[in-house]
Amino acid sequence: MDLGLRGRRALITGGSRGIGLAIAGALAAEGTAVGLVARETAGLAAAAERLAVRGAPVAIAAADVTDTAALGRAVDEIASSLGGLDHLVANAGGTVGSGNLTSSGPGEFAATLALNAGHAAELIRAGLPHLRSAGGGSVVIISSITGMRPAPRTAYAAAKAAEIQLAATAAQELASAGIRVNAVSPGSIMFPGGSWEAFARDNPEDFAEFEATQFPFGRLGRLEEVADVVAFLLSERASWVSGANIVVDGAQRYPSARRFD
Repeated sequence: MDLGLRGRRALITGGSRGIGLAIAGALAAEGTAVGLVARETAGLAAAAERLAVRGAPVAIAAADVTDTAALGRAVDEIASSLGGLDHLVANAGGTVGSGNLTSSGPGEFAATLALNAGHAAELIRAGLPHLRSAGGGSVVIISSITGMRPAPRTAYAAAKAAEIQLAATAAQELASAGIRVNAVSPGSIMFPGGSWEAFARDNPEDFAEFEATQFPFGRLGRLEEVADVVAFLLSERASWVSGANIVVDGAQRYPSARRFD
């Protein structure tokens, strides 16, 4: 299916690896110019080199997404490089500290909220003038099934729930500008260098039980299975989808192999 994304311009935070890079690859394969934002310049350069074979323009900008001023500069820099923006993907996220109230340090809960929902809101705010200049556009926020089904890490779960609500509410606020906003909530995704690969290496018995009991298809998800859904949601093929939270988890049961202490 031609998604009609050729010639469009998309910015992805956390775009140098994992789900973010997979999304960039899916969009580049559709002929979309992609802009990547991440903290490390070396990782961004390596990602851009990998994407270059797709033939679509690639721009990069290094920034800590929790630094509002730096994120705004990165958005403007990429918009300038690509000649504007049509799509935003708020993918950067994670947990600061342990993520649980009983073991976290001061400020870590708030920092986790800032890294996830806070950065997503600031990305939309910074990108809004460019989307308006383009006559509208679409936004996807990468949340998690942990935002829907309580599981360890408490701060991460709360932050991801906030992202789902942010997408639903922003969709109402921005509809008059012709901008759609959706959330995508992946389940557990396995990829080289990812957190589940590390968990499986460090906790083989717990991981084996997790994989055997929580996944009806007998495996964790793959990067491309998330990226393809995001590409569809950004496209005009999903023109009547806004304010939704699309779960991409293969009917996963419990969200995590981790347990509270």
